[in-house]
Amino acid sequence: MKKVSIIIPVYKAEKYIAATVQSVLDQTYQNFEILIIDDASPDNSIDICNQFTDPRIKIIHQANRGLAGARNTGIRNAQGEYLAFLDADDLWLPEKLEKHLVHLDSSPKVGISFSCSTLINDVGEPLGLYQIPKLKEITVPHILCRNPIGNGSAPVIRKEVFNAIKFQDNLHGSIEDFYFDEHFRQSEDIECWIRISIQTDWQIEGISEALTLYRVNSGGLSANMLKQLDSWEKVIEKTRCYAPEIVNQWETLARAYQLRYLARRAVRLQDGAMAVKLVNRALATNWHILSKEPRRTLLTLGAAYFLRLLPQFLYSRIETVALKTTGYTQRQRISQGLGGSNAIS
Repeated sequence: MKKVSIIIPVYKAEKYIAATVQSVLDQTYQNFEILIIDDASPDNSIDICNQFTDPRIKIIHQANRGLAGARNTGIRNAQGEYLAFLDADDLWLPEKLEKHLVHLDSSPKVGISFSCSTLINDVGEPLGLYQIPKLKEITVPHILCRNPIGNGSAPVIRKEVFNAIKFQDNLHGSIEDFYFDEHFRQSEDIECWIRISIQTDWQIEGISEALTLYRVNSGGLSANMLKQLDSWEKVIEKTRCYAPEIVNQWETLARAYQLRYLARRAVRLQDGAMAVKLVNRALATNWHILSKEPRRTLLTLGAAYFLRLLPQFLYSRIETVALKTTGYTQRQRISQGLGGSNAIS
C-alpha cells in the first residue's frame, strides 16, 4: 500500500481544525501521515491539534511564511509517494483518498488527480452548490483560463510531480528547495498548476464525484477581490517570462474569465456595484466568454445587475430560485459522472 502524506497548513483555524483533522482520520484508506504545519498560528489551533493522539500526526512549527511556505515545509518533510493538501477549514469525505489512489494507480501518466467539490458554509452545512470542472483532456490553456482543479483541498499529487518543478532559493536565511512560489500570498495554487502543466509532461485529470467539502467564506471585502486580481496579474507576468507564446495567445481570455469569477464573488458578498463593474470589465476584456460559455456568463451578468438594481427582497427571491435550479443541475451532472465543459477553444 502506497503511503500518502497529507499536508495541513494551520493559521488561525481554531473553529475548524478539529473537524478537518478528523475527516482525515476517518478515511477508508489508512496508510498515511498527517503533517500539520503550524505557520505561527496565534490562536488555539495547535493546542487543539495536540489533543489528537494518533501517532501518524506530526506537528511542524515554523515562522509565518504563508500558505505557500507552509505547503513547501510539508513537501520537504513528506515521506509518502503521494501528497495531498487540505486547507485547515475544509473537509474530506471518508472515501476520498481511496478513490484518488485507485485513479492514480490505474493511470500512470496522471500526476495530479483532483475531485469535484461540494460547497459548504461557515458551520459546515452544504449550500447545495458544487464545483464541477472539466475532468479530462486538460491542457495548458484550461489551467491558465479556468483552473479545473478548483481549490487547494481537491488534488492528490505524485511526489514526482513536485520533484520535477522544484527550484532553489534563499528566502529565509539558507538555500532550500521550493515548489510553491512563496512570493505569492494569493494565487499560489494556480501559479503552481500552470508551472506543472507547462514544464512537465504529467497529465492532470479529475474524478467526477464531489469528494471535497470546500468552505465558502461568507465574509470578505471587495478590496480583497482587487488584491486577488492583482495577484493573478503577477502570476501572468511570471508565466510570461518562461512561456511568452502561451500567455500572449490566451491572456485576454484568461483575464476575462478571472474577472467574471471575481464578479460572482462580488455577488456572493452582496456588492452589486462591484459585481457590475467586474462583469462589464470581463466582457470588455474579451467578449468571447459570452459565446464560449453563454449560460454561465449571462447568469453572472444577470445576477450582478439584478443585485445592483432590484429591491433586496425581490433579488433574494430570484436568487433562491436560481441557486436551487443550479444545484439541481449540478447534482444531475455529478450523478451522471459528468464534469464541466470549461470550453476555451
